[in-house]
Amino acid sequence: MTTIATHTRSSVIPALRYHDAPAAMDWLCNVLGFERRAVFAGPNGTIAHAELTLGGGMIMLGSQKDDEYGRGLKSPQELGGSESRTSYVVVADADAVYARANAAGATIVTPIHDTHYGSRDFTVRDPEGHSWSVGTYDPWAEPSQS
Repeated sequence: MTTIATHTRSSVIPALRYHDAPAAMDWLCNVLGFERRAVFAGPNGTIAHAELTLGGGMIMLGSQKDDEYGRGLKSPQELGGSESRTSYVVVADADAVYARANAAGATIVTPIHDTHYGSRDFTVRDPEGHSWSVGTYDPWAEPSQS
């Protein structure tokens, strides 16, 4: 029988590695609206571990490491722009986040638009090429009766 950690806000927490984790944290906070919850410094200006929150969700990240686990992780830049995962961020005002992304010079993958299911969405790449879909669709909300 599977048990879920009910004392947590999010039972699935994506984890990412960045070549320049301090810059990635700045971008994620300033553009997407994450907040630093915990940051543990590593050697030579690296990040050993960081936790960023947004609403009831969290991501963890750290600096790229040349160890057994780290050698198995590649950034989109190292893979010619390809990715094997993407994240969706639920926000109250997608237009405001879109404006911050544009002001930061971010690469917009999909311009902001209204979806047929009632969301306002766009997709952007962070400075190291990870895709972030941002929108007002909240999958935890009660489904509308159509």
